[in-house]
Amino acid sequence: MLALSYQALKTVIPAIIEAGNVPNIVGEAGIGKSALVADVAASMGAKLFTTVVSLSEKGDLAIPVPPLTEASFVQTTSYGRLADVQYGYAHTLIELIQYAQTHPQQPIIWFLDEFNRGSQAVQSELMNLVLQRQINTLTLPQQVKLILAANPDATMNGFDDHFYGVTAGDDAIKDRTTRLVMQVNLDDWLQWAKQINDQGQANIDRRVQNYLREYPDDLRPLHPDADLYPTPRAWTRVANNLRALDGLSKPVQQAVQFEVILGDLGETVGSRFHAWLNQTLTVPELYEELDSPLPASLQTRFTQLSVAQQQALLVTAGMTEDFPLSQSVNAARLQALIQLLPIDGQVAVSTTLSQQPKWLAALQAADQAASRQLLQLVLRRINVGD
Repeated sequence: MLALSYQALKTVIPAIIEAGNVPNIVGEAGIGKSALVADVAASMGAKLFTTVVSLSEKGDLAIPVPPLTEASFVQTTSYGRLADVQYGYAHTLIELIQYAQTHPQQPIIWFLDEFNRGSQAVQSELMNLVLQRQINTLTLPQQVKLILAANPDATMNGFDDHFYGVTAGDDAIKDRTTRLVMQVNLDDWLQWAKQINDQGQANIDRRVQNYLREYPDDLRPLHPDADLYPTPRAWTRVANNLRALDGLSKPVQQAVQFEVILGDLGETVGSRFHAWLNQTLTVPELYEELDSPLPASLQTRFTQLSVAQQQALLVTAGMTEDFPLSQSVNAARLQALIQLLPIDGQVAVSTTLSQQPKWLAALQAADQAASRQLLQLVLRRINVGD
């Protein structure tokens, strides 16, 4: 299924609502679905209410309430006395109805976030919202428009390899909503990132903006670490953390910054970003004076970096298209630098590089002797680690 960018969705969602349909935004966690809905609501002049379905339990929206007065009982002539049970509604729903009464001309968006991460019972309870616009005896005002958001699951076309902890949606929900697949788009994100917020700052620290312009694939890598990995939401946390760390003393900042970054971005991208922030040696400098196997001055500067910085710098140097490893001098230089690392560092760099299919294929196709030697070093390290 064709995916749409943030800006495209910002345009199309109001049109779908205007047509009387319910948008169902599908996208990976952290790519900006909630921010998108907030932006859509603002553009429509709508009041936004949000319910996080994954945090809901059955009965949260409407809870049976026992009779409270004598009028709540029904006396029959032949069948006894019956209690006319009423319902008490969740506070969000009460606020929504009250707002609709006091603002009858203003559109309202009720955003059901993480819809398919709710239990089957919760999803079933919400069905009438989407299908009939009702919860028990309560009918939603016409000005209330629904938007759903969901994470992808393996039953959806194009998401065979996604394994979020979701409960597959009911066919009736699929049939009554318009599925809109959202993709990560760096240009969209950077357009938002540079906007000035209420605090007079850019939404995202310029250090993060500049890094992602240089390494665009790191906004949301195609082959992320298995544990932590970058998302647009994670980069937002990184930007906010960097600003907070700027208020600490330099020694404290230097002591904690690396671990804080890893805690949001994971090891691979986190190490690369930390090295970029503190770079005293750049990738182009690694490939200078190629007539010499490894200049002493370069070796000295390289060995003065931390192991994490060395690894991140070499991974970036190995993947840059500006210095193709099909050229013998570039391959020889990278191999010499990798061999300066301890064995576990060589294994880490080799593993990261080999996980990039295009990188491995390009090196396998190279006919230069130094390129083949570099390939053999990488394969030897990832296969036996010696």
